[in-house]
Amino acid sequence: MPAAAFAVHQLRYYLAYGSAAGAELQRTGHSYLHSVVPWIVMLVALAAGGFLWRLGRAVAGQRSVPRFTVSLLGLWVACSVGLVAIFATQEFLEGLFATGHPGGLVGIFGYGGWWSIPAAVCVGLVLAVLFHGARWVLDVVAQHYAGTRSRRPVRVVSARRPVGVLVPRLAPLAEGWSGRGPPR
Repeated sequence: MPAAAFAVHQLRYYLAYGSAAGAELQRTGHSYLHSVVPWIVMLVALAAGGFLWRLGRAVAGQRSVPRFTVSLLGLWVACSVGLVAIFATQEFLEGLFATGHPGGLVGIFGYGGWWSIPAAVCVGLVLAVLFHGARWVLDVVAQHYAGTRSRRPVRVVSARRPVGVLVPRLAPLAEGWSGRGPPR
């Protein structure tokens, strides 16, 4: 989600200002965003690691509780609305704290800020497809491996006892098979 929010922010300025987007970003106090990019990359790496961990659990035949029971359309709407809200909050805070950035609604949706809405819808679709697709992959892998594990018979390989060798056998009480508890 942070990478998608960053993409919406940058895409909004690119759509509004074209090739002059970089100069406009610097003029309006957005130069701090370049220091945020390594943190966003770290969060994306953590998300990818979480997916790989869940994929390993799915290969083991374990299924997590389904988290996304919403349809792709519902997930798309939720992602898009969330991205617009993140963009609006970010621009509002920049209007309060960044020098050169206009404040209020003008700082959020003015000067081409309305481009954030179609950008959020497009990026929200990509995000929803990624979330929905990841869930689908995990479900399919878990079903496949759970099905193959239950169909395979458990085969115990043991060495044959040589002929003529006496193997002592423990009494049932020593093995814990007495069938009753100790007397009172």
